[in-house]
Amino acid sequence: MTKAEKVKYCIDELEKLYPHVEAPLDHTDAYTLLIAVLLSAQCTDERVNKITPGLFKEADNPFEMKEMEVDQIREIIKPCGLSPRKSKAIWELSHILIDQHGGEVPNDMEALEALPGVGHKTASVVMAQAFDVPSFPVDTHIHRLMYRWGFSNGKNVEQTEKDAKRLFPKELWNKLHLQIIFYGREYSPARGWSLETDFITREIGRKGLDKNGK
Repeated sequence: MTKAEKVKYCIDELEKLYPHVEAPLDHTDAYTLLIAVLLSAQCTDERVNKITPGLFKEADNPFEMKEMEVDQIREIIKPCGLSPRKSKAIWELSHILIDQHGGEVPNDMEALEALPGVGHKTASVVMAQAFDVPSFPVDTHIHRLMYRWGFSNGKNVEQTEKDAKRLFPKELWNKLHLQIIFYGREYSPARGWSLETDFITREIGRKGLDKNGK
């Protein structure tokens, strides 16, 4: 297959597997999504979804979050890990949203990335899933699969994002990045990887992968 044919094959197979995708982090608006994505750093989506109901019961908007103590937030989100840093970031960004953005989450990458605890990936997720702005957030699953499929060199997530945006049609980015994540979790994990189950990699993947897919 040519690279273009491989790209089309991936798109077609992912669409067959996951014709309807929903954001894996439970949320009700841009603010709760922002907080959930921030909490998901080095934490599973499943665990975040168990923690956020308790947090959002106390405060599901920046005005209420501002009134909480950092230690209160930290105690609730402790199971997610990195709670000292995350609780401080949540409290500080809530103040900034009120002071600089009228209490609203900005629909702007630069403004999002300026918030405490919000990196490029988090901002990209919010842009894609809250505002439907074409973005291609790269997590560990996408980074791994782009390498296994021979679509990127695997050096860093920045390069992987550039390669993904270059290869895949812009109108598919928001759905496709979720489809790749779901495929990675189900068929092409980091551990226990096998070509027997990872049929896309078997069909089009990079040659020379070892038994761990590296």
